[in-house]
Amino acid sequence: MFLAAGDQSVLANTKGFELAGCLVRAALKEKKMKRNLSLWLALPAAAGLFAFALSPALAQVAVITGKIHGHVTSPTGAAEAVGTVNLSADGGHTTKYTFPVSSAGNFSGEAQVGTYTLLFRLPETKPDQMVDQIESVHILAGQDTLADVDMSRKEYIDSLPEETRKQLEEVKKKNADAMKTNQLIKSLNADIMVVLQDFKDAAAAKATAVQSLGASASRADIEAKETEIKTAKFTDAETLMLKDTGLKPDASVLFAQLGQAQMGLKKYDDAEVSFKKVLELEAASKKPSPANQGAANAGLGEIYARAGKVPEAQAAYDAAAKADTAKANFHFSNEAVIWSQVGNGDAQGAAADEAIAADPAAPLPYYLKGQALIQKATVDTTGKMVLPPGCAEAYQKYLQLAPTGPYAGDVKGILDQAANMKIDTNYKAPKPSKNK
Repeated sequence: MFLAAGDQSVLANTKGFELAGCLVRAALKEKKMKRNLSLWLALPAAAGLFAFALSPALAQVAVITGKIHGHVTSPTGAAEAVGTVNLSADGGHTTKYTFPVSSAGNFSGEAQVGTYTLLFRLPETKPDQMVDQIESVHILAGQDTLADVDMSRKEYIDSLPEETRKQLEEVKKKNADAMKTNQLIKSLNADIMVVLQDFKDAAAAKATAVQSLGASASRADIEAKETEIKTAKFTDAETLMLKDTGLKPDASVLFAQLGQAQMGLKKYDDAEVSFKKVLELEAASKKPSPANQGAANAGLGEIYARAGKVPEAQAAYDAAAKADTAKANFHFSNEAVIWSQVGNGDAQGAAADEAIAADPAAPLPYYLKGQALIQKATVDTTGKMVLPPGCAEAYQKYLQLAPTGPYAGDVKGILDQAANMKIDTNYKAPKPSKNK
């Protein structure tokens, strides 16, 4: 879950650049090239006086060329992504070479050696008009001439109509604000990456503690070290997200991460406030995020479960699965785990059934269901354990789907002790009656 450009999630703004182009194009339609029309119109007639056939020797003279390249900058300071660069050998009256401007604002080409007037035109610029020009551009033999067209220069801006200049300043301000926002988003996304790593480190705290203290360390020492690591990681995450939610209080993803950190620190009241803020922002969003909604509702579900609020917890987990349907099995499985931790076997079994209905091919929910039901196991007269209805079937299905899974050894041991029950890994559970 990250902040993304154009989303809540925020926010590169290119409209300003496009608007600036339109403003300049409109303002420059009347900006025409200076020319001596009387002389220009007289040239065709005079040209006939000098018409003659080239001699074979002159006709075979090689054309010597050079290269030219450059970048076109709009009045806003951004790259001009459309238009053409023209080279004129007669002061702009006719175009001898035309080079298209790329989407990145660049152009390049090759021309005969000589001195030219460089003209920049937009697609809608009339043939007798131009947007900008550079005099005395020299193309040299075997060289690549740099000729940038910078319409953000003061001289050019000052030549624009007053109203256009005012509009241009507004566009520049909006673009500057957009750039500032984009920099903020970049920083916030980097912080989210740090927080996600903190969460991973917290999840691996026990293994880290064992590695740090050594396998011979006492259980109490390992647990203390594990708690120390988790507290440090969740505290760092909370501190970072408290800062970031202050910088961008309309980003639900930041509050979702803040709530997770507060959950890790067992600050359940604070976490509840954070998760409710996520849902508030998502409800007002034009493009709600299923992942953020799912995470917030699941977080509330855990808070309510740990507080013994069964109906509220179940409703929150149902909302998580409904909002984030692709992860329904994940949310219900987590719900079953939480009920297991708080010792509510009935709620655990119900959540496991929901998880199975969401994805019958996932093995974990079958184990969680069996774990919930085995609490009701009894012992027969021979001292063998008698499993309650549905328990053995759930365990058998787990073994079928995950014969070498992390709980396979425990499950086989339970089934082996249960009144000499045969382990059947080919068992197929009945189809669920509903699917959420």
